[in-house]
Amino acid sequence: MTIEAVIFDFGGVLTSSPFEAFSRFETERGLPIDIIRRTNAANHLENAWARFERAEVDIDTFDKLFAEESRALGAEVRGREVLPLIQGDLRPEMVEALKRVKAQFKTGCITNNLPANAIGSMTGRSLYIAEVMVLFDHVIESAKIGLRKPDPRIYQQMVETLKVDPKTCVYLDDLGVNLKPAREMGMTTIKVTSGAQAIAELEAATGLKLR
Repeated sequence: MTIEAVIFDFGGVLTSSPFEAFSRFETERGLPIDIIRRTNAANHLENAWARFERAEVDIDTFDKLFAEESRALGAEVRGREVLPLIQGDLRPEMVEALKRVKAQFKTGCITNNLPANAIGSMTGRSLYIAEVMVLFDHVIESAKIGLRKPDPRIYQQMVETLKVDPKTCVYLDDLGVNLKPAREMGMTTIKVTSGAQAIAELEAATGLKLR
């Protein structure tokens, strides 16, 4: 089938990965390596992070729950201290690729984000820089709808809104767990590890020159 739509994750795709910031924080504090990522991954559908991204808990509860969950894995990390680490920097080459995709195909963004009033966090609306977000035909934010990836319903909402068959979609995300439901629906998936790699794979999938 020919491609009709390209759907992007935001953080770690259009912005740099927060994992580098996590590593620096752990090194500076003398924390066990990957304690933040391991806390995020444990019980990933119902943990503190998942509940915060669905706006089910407030920041004080998130802070406390994240501390408890990380402590159970070997070292306490306060949730509030993690929030400033996740903003990332825009990848200009990915924004340019998005602009070129937009000229040919429908575009969407599915993002697991935090409530806009998350204190100390840039991951509310302020991160979603206006010039980038207007390039999407539709944006789905987990904190606004109370669903988050990898819940299959969030991908279904996107294809229904864009009025496309999943088999005609390309989906980009930096997390394998979030790619799986899209792939199972029939989408072509790209796991993003760097801007250059993602663009090369997206060029192959769409037939477009994106740089």
